[in-house]
Amino acid sequence: MAEVTILPQVRAFLERSNGQFINGQRVTSEGGETIAVANPATNEVIAHVAPATNAEIDAAVETAHHAFHGAWANTTPAQRGLLLNRLADLMIAHREELAQLETLSSGKLITLSRAFEVDYAVAFLRYYASWTTKIEGRTVALSLPSATGEKYTGLTLREPLGVVAGIVPWNFSIMIAVWKFGSALACGCTAVLKPSEVTPLTMLRVAELAIEAGIPPGVLNVVNGRGPQAGHALMTHPEIAKITFTGGMETGAAIGTAAMQSGFKRVTLELGGKNAAAFLPDTSPDRTVDGIIEAGFLNSGQVCASAERCYVHRSRIDDVAERLGKRLAAFAPGDPMDDESQFGPLASRAHFEKVTGSFARARARGARFIHGGGAFDIPGCYIQPTAVLARSQDDELMRQEVFGPVVSLLVYDSVEELVTLMNDSPYGLTASLWTNDLSQALRLIPRIEAGTVWINMHNYIDPAMPFGGAKGSGIGREFGSAFIEHFTEIKSVIMRY
Repeated sequence: MAEVTILPQVRAFLERSNGQFINGQRVTSEGGETIAVANPATNEVIAHVAPATNAEIDAAVETAHHAFHGAWANTTPAQRGLLLNRLADLMIAHREELAQLETLSSGKLITLSRAFEVDYAVAFLRYYASWTTKIEGRTVALSLPSATGEKYTGLTLREPLGVVAGIVPWNFSIMIAVWKFGSALACGCTAVLKPSEVTPLTMLRVAELAIEAGIPPGVLNVVNGRGPQAGHALMTHPEIAKITFTGGMETGAAIGTAAMQSGFKRVTLELGGKNAAAFLPDTSPDRTVDGIIEAGFLNSGQVCASAERCYVHRSRIDDVAERLGKRLAAFAPGDPMDDESQFGPLASRAHFEKVTGSFARARARGARFIHGGGAFDIPGCYIQPTAVLARSQDDELMRQEVFGPVVSLLVYDSVEELVTLMNDSPYGLTASLWTNDLSQALRLIPRIEAGTVWINMHNYIDPAMPFGGAKGSGIGREFGSAFIEHFTEIKSVIMRY
């Protein structure tokens, strides 16, 4: 056991009245409704957050709009990059504090909170900071001939869109928030973030650190609340220029529709997936099992890029199923605040009930569970790591995103059948191929309908590589240089002389 001692500043943060962060200040509605924040490892309420009123949401957008045209517009690109790097420095300085707040509210293992919610988030923030001085237009040689000897010069400018609304999910509440506000601020936009009501705490602390870093008040604001109220108010606000959202396909479709109907707002939508991991026949059973665990069980499967559909050649399925069952049986639930724990809870009671409900339906339809298919008999939202031998591509667990520690295995007989099965989904976020045959892998990559294809790996992302989905998994790209296209508008300038 290596249980972490909760820091005094974390306890103080949990005990205080929390609500919004607007124009550089904490804002808390007194005496109204509050949202309870529960530790999913124990089901105990650890804090309360006041949801934003409509007036507070208006104030957050208005102050962001004012900062966009004022203080942030008057901040040079180099200075923007410096300020984002100062925020990254402060996040590292407060690494343990941020990680503990995250783990206590989401149930994420403390080791993962440190690595992903702080270290990875900081790496992304520094990457965005490096782009602030590299957002460029270009000159254009115009094509049409002059009529009377006049000449023309064309050039393009890239200009920031305005106020960006970032709607953040609960599975990586700091890192994904950084993806949204880091890209927005780097391009000269300002931001209003709405965290999930499941994990509403950590971005309030990051926003405070942004002020300490010197980012002007109003540039980064945080409002809390439930989607139907706070999210809808943001997506329909007339002074919001863009919405960036990570979450479910149905919600993403509603956001896209609302964005079009409320002023043709720009959108970036990362909508999850039912991702495939395909193991070619030359992949050994042990390597296949290692790959399945890597692809499907990080953060208890609560990763939008994780694989939930695993395709194994018929010649390997029996060995793989046997070895996978033994490996999963060794997974033991642990306190996420223990440095030595390897398997944590789901993030909320509601999500726990959703996942266990999918097990009940699968069992009623005759699914064969290789391992798991239930909850651990302990307090908290702990789901057993689960593997199912699918009967067909049409099984519910092969079609609908579970977003938990659940993989379904389906056999295939030929590479042609494998490609058809992998692409037979309304989603297209990620996929992975596992093989020793590089030639075969390179031939298959163009045929796979996914925004990211990994070879002999899964769940690896890097700030230099664009990330986003095909088909129902979304619109737009994050990371790389691609994000610039989605947070700026091109303006054409033509001059006659």
